[in-house]
Amino acid sequence: MSAPAGRAPRIILGMLLAANLIAAGLVLYPPGGSADSLERQVADLQAKAVSNRALLASTRQHVAAVEKGRAEGDHFLDNYFLARRTAYSTLLTELVEAADRSKIKPKEHAYATEPIEGSDTLSMMTISANYEGTYANLMRFVHEIDKSPRMFIIEGLTAAPQQTGGTLSVSMKIDAFVRDEGAGAGGNVEGRPQP
Repeated sequence: MSAPAGRAPRIILGMLLAANLIAAGLVLYPPGGSADSLERQVADLQAKAVSNRALLASTRQHVAAVEKGRAEGDHFLDNYFLARRTAYSTLLTELVEAADRSKIKPKEHAYATEPIEGSDTLSMMTISANYEGTYANLMRFVHEIDKSPRMFIIEGLTAAPQQTGGTLSVSMKIDAFVRDEGAGAGGNVEGRPQP
């Protein structure tokens, strides 16, 4: 019976040796890495956190710039692009008032709208207008159009002298911009002559 009694201490010693080897392995190669490795990982994570904070701040600045640009774009459209349903009457009224201030006599007006390429809601209205007056009246009228709060673009201007002294017959093409205010807005409107 001495043989089994000698085997028990060997088994115990073998288990202690295995436990010591496991402990030594955990000391030499800890789970998650060594202290130096963990310090490097912490430093890398801190550097990434700083980089991500900078990226977040930059992204917030870009978002703020985009929002500011959108607000300014909307403000520009509201100020310089007329609503389609009131555009014709507003522009005609402004042109007639500018002509009255300039002492130039309005004649016929006609207009047409064309969609602006690349936009579903914006159009350009071209106004063909005829006037009669002196050269000085014409210059004042052009100045009145130039200082209008609307964005008028004089595309073309032709002035021809009449047989009566000092009077010009003036033909103008003026562009203005129109926006649709919803799905119910109408399509292109062509040539509505006005006295």
